[in-house]
Amino acid sequence: MNWQDLLTAFALLLILEGLLPFASPSSIKKVYKTMMETPESTLRKIGLTSIVAGLVLLYLI
Repeated sequence: MNWQDLLTAFALLLILEGLLPFASPSSIKKVYKTMMETPESTLRKIGLTSIVAGLVLLYLI
């Protein structure tokens, strides 16, 4: 792995993160509002699940 691979992955992350706000700004506002009302422990569990899923996918690749 080199720096170009890392920057490519980061660029793809930014593209994917930008799709929902670009396509449907009202939906992202609802999502953010819901996140603000969600307990921190639940957000941490979601974050941990996402990290583990990403690591498993990375391992399989």
